Amino acid sequence: MTAPRRADADDDGIATDAPSSRRTHICGVPVDALTMEESVNAACALIRTGQPHQHVAINAAKVIAARHDPHLRQVLESCAIANADGQSVVWASRLLGSRVPERVTGIDFMLRMWEVAAERGFRVYLLGSKPETVRRTADVARSQGVDIVGARNGFWTPEGEASVVAEVAAARPDLLFVGLPTPRKEEFLHRHLGELRAGLAVGVGGSFDVVAGVVSRAPLWMQKSGLEWLHRMAQEPRRLLGRYVLGNVEFVFLVAREAVTSRRPPTE
Repeated sequence: MTAPRRADADDDGIATDAPSSRRTHICGVPVDALTMEESVNAACALIRTGQPHQHVAINAAKVIAARHDPHLRQVLESCAIANADGQSVVWASRLLGSRVPERVTGIDFMLRMWEVAAERGFRVYLLGSKPETVRRTADVARSQGVDIVGARNGFWTPEGEASVVAEVAAARPDLLFVGLPTPRKEEFLHRHLGELRAGLAVGVGGSFDVVAGVVSRAPLWMQKSGLEWLHRMAQEPRRLLGRYVLGNVEFVFLVAREAVTSRRPPTE
């Protein structure tokens, strides 16, 4: 696999600190202290290097998953950009003294990068979700001036994975958005990053469902108050009840324990 490279400025001369220099950790999981625009500038700089890079969005559920899965934690650490997707992660960073400036959700980052792609002529590939959903998402992106060079659903067998990777690579996208669940998308991208030949590969979970109108997004006030998870759970209670209720309790416990430990004076 080709090792990720860092960049200090994009083509327009916009200075961008390498995300690794802005990196902090929440309960052992990496999070970059970047705003949306800083993330976009860093993404453009990475794309222009001509080397493959992986982006990840960190929320409370992913922190918990990584705590139970050391390999997933290694995958997250290897990502070139790790944004705070959940408001709870932003709050936790401030409690722990890291102060991540703002929430940068996977879907908001994707939509902002679509704008940049339309402006700069970046080639975009969409991978994941159901066939009709990804098709409708591609139509929405094209209507916004995005050059969609490929769109494929997220259903394939282990035996067929190599052909999926080859299909994406043949399109040579600058941006690859992958709408698969955690940890499947993170591990797929990590496993094939060099072969996919995408400048920046971004895992976006269920974002295609929102863009295609299959599910609705929470009102802005719920997003800002950290209650978007409640809106999502109301739409898919059977699938998300355990993840959010139990996961949020565990996340609060982990953050509280880390806060206490970090304030405890060292023993001689």
